[in-house]
Amino acid sequence: MKQLNYDVVVIGGGPAGMAAALKAKETGATVAIIERNDELGGILNQCIHSGFGLSYFKQELTGPEYAELFIKQVAAVDIAVYLKTMVIDLSGERQVKAMNEEGMLQIDAAAIVLAMGCRERTRGAIKIPGSRPAGVLTAGLAQRYVNIENRKPGERIVILGSGDIGLIMARRLTLEGMQVLGVYELMPYANGLYRNIKNCLDDFDIPLHLSTTVTNIIGYPHLEAIEVAKVDENFKVFEETREVIPCDTLLLSIGLIPENELSQKSGVSLNPRTNGPLVNEALETDQPGIFACGNVLHVHDLVDNVTLEAEQAGTAAAAYALQQNIEIGVSENRPTETKPSEIKTAIPLSPGENVGYTVPAKMTIPSSKEARILFRVRKPLEQAEVVIQSGATILYQGKPRAFKPSVMEEVVLNPADINGSEQPITVSVREVKK
Repeated sequence: MKQLNYDVVVIGGGPAGMAAALKAKETGATVAIIERNDELGGILNQCIHSGFGLSYFKQELTGPEYAELFIKQVAAVDIAVYLKTMVIDLSGERQVKAMNEEGMLQIDAAAIVLAMGCRERTRGAIKIPGSRPAGVLTAGLAQRYVNIENRKPGERIVILGSGDIGLIMARRLTLEGMQVLGVYELMPYANGLYRNIKNCLDDFDIPLHLSTTVTNIIGYPHLEAIEVAKVDENFKVFEETREVIPCDTLLLSIGLIPENELSQKSGVSLNPRTNGPLVNEALETDQPGIFACGNVLHVHDLVDNVTLEAEQAGTAAAAYALQQNIEIGVSENRPTETKPSEIKTAIPLSPGENVGYTVPAKMTIPSSKEARILFRVRKPLEQAEVVIQSGATILYQGKPRAFKPSVMEEVVLNPADINGSEQPITVSVREVKK
């Protein structure tokens, strides 16, 4: 087994992993990226549509173009990159065990950044009744078939779920000459960004059916039809609305799940709502020296936001690594242990009314940096206000406006207000009467 040592090891070579690695390298830390695929870039390599980079690079890029800008930056600095390398174990002591064509690797790190991204939910996650034929696949797999492997998934296609990947594929398949019969969404509202509803469905006259789901899959060995039906507010089927739609392909765009098997192996606690790690304001998990960022932490709307979050994680991981009194890599200038007067108190941060989850899940007090809080609402709200409070004390109250579950919300608090908090902090979005 080959033994290696680095200050910071980043697991995952997508946009989050590369951004974190570059920031960690800027501090003078020794850095390695471990990626299981043949190349860096992650999911961006198959996202050939434009719309990336508008915030971060101030220009409109395709997914591969966005990835290439970071790949070139990684290649230009001294970051060790291990491609076609699968991490098979991660301990709470920051020991990484991996395997590639050369054999087993054991890598000791002063700090770890988890950047493994996420995977798609499959048919088994929602238990659609019926036969198990060919022709039922996730929207992301169909995207890879069309954009990378030049394969045609079918002719007459139905999409279940209004996530952004499904919406984008509705347009992509239509442009390639396939017939998208419709997009069906269980919820009474669309889950994708508004721009994708407009550009991918409305512009191509593809119907979106809300409060409707697939109730049966028909055909074997290949898909022949699906049955759909309307549902009420409790998701109970209206029997009289059942309808059979002949088709040969069903794409599932029903949500994403963070890739957190390694997180669990290392002992990191997960958020039951997002299935991503619970982190503090520095994006550090409850396992010291293990940080998380990007879609492995929580599912983001935009890759630009993933990049910014990852840069924060990379900076924090490098700072942690360089403070350790252990000999890892070739880094120097490791200060002494934290003094008792510098010990910080962790204050829990939790979702309140109409809020699904918050990132971070706790904040350390005192804090000299900005207190940045991300959250999503559980349902669309036409007129509501953000209220953040510590006990009965209101720390922040926003102006009434509309909220959507598809949009990640952000509030930056005054650190001085947080430093005075002693009770758990709650983030709520309260409806306001017009």
